[in-house]
Amino acid sequence: MKKMLFVYNPNSGKAQINEYLSKILQIFSAADYEITVYPTKAQMDGHEKIKMSDGKYDIIVCSGGDGTLNETVSAVMEHKISKPFIGYIPSGTTNDFARSLGISGDMIAAAKDIVDGEVMGCDIGRFNGRYYNYVAAFGAFTEVSYATPQEFKNLLGHQAYVIEGLKSIPFIKPTHMMVEANGEVVEGDFLFGMITNTMSVGGFKNIAGKNVKLDDGLFECTFIKTFEAASDFNKLINAILYKEGKNPNIFHVKTDKIKVHADKAVPWVLDGEFGGEPQDVQIDILSNAVNIIVPRKYYDMQVKN
Repeated sequence: MKKMLFVYNPNSGKAQINEYLSKILQIFSAADYEITVYPTKAQMDGHEKIKMSDGKYDIIVCSGGDGTLNETVSAVMEHKISKPFIGYIPSGTTNDFARSLGISGDMIAAAKDIVDGEVMGCDIGRFNGRYYNYVAAFGAFTEVSYATPQEFKNLLGHQAYVIEGLKSIPFIKPTHMMVEANGEVVEGDFLFGMITNTMSVGGFKNIAGKNVKLDDGLFECTFIKTFEAASDFNKLINAILYKEGKNPNIFHVKTDKIKVHADKAVPWVLDGEFGGEPQDVQIDILSNAVNIIVPRKYYDMQVKN
């Protein structure tokens, strides 16, 4: 009998997991899994549980938001004996990485896809030694993802990010930085930057560009310099969402490693959680570092492409 550790955040999203938990466990049990269930009690609680489970389970399934998945992947990355497959049942507010992997927002469908799906190798980012799944970012809007209270997220969903983001606009200040990637160095005053391995950020699809693959060993990077009118909301949004390719204020690059030096400490966000305030950042990508179970239809589509 295969052994599964099922770790879930009972407060994620609108706490929907509590409504579907019994059905989800029935699906796993019917697939001949011996299941250990662990509801998390605090941030990083799930990470510690998974980290201590090295060698004990064939598969780790987590349910929660992007932060829960980040804790799961980071813990599995620290396993020495064996690295189990990872299954994900999204229940957060945005669930960007799940969207990129074709994982259903329907919890029951996601559970069935874990049983019937395929295993796919996935790249993982490393930010000054700390692992992240899909986005490391600084500047405009980034604080919103970890500063918005969970109760507010549960009440308003994705609107919470938009509302809190709008409130932050008057306080955006550029940071002078040097960015080094692929032998090129770009210097300037930046409003925003993100190093991603995803097709969706903040609920917006294709924000990182087109032809994104999660297993190609490359990041998609976007840096936006300050405008003459830094408070011009439309310019900022158009730059991020629509990629004005020749715009001198925007720097795009695909790379497997990148260095960022700022003239002061800068708050970063990693997968929706606070990532510290370093002045110097070095990020590299670990190709096919973890094995995540994805829906069969998504897997077939990736293989064909």
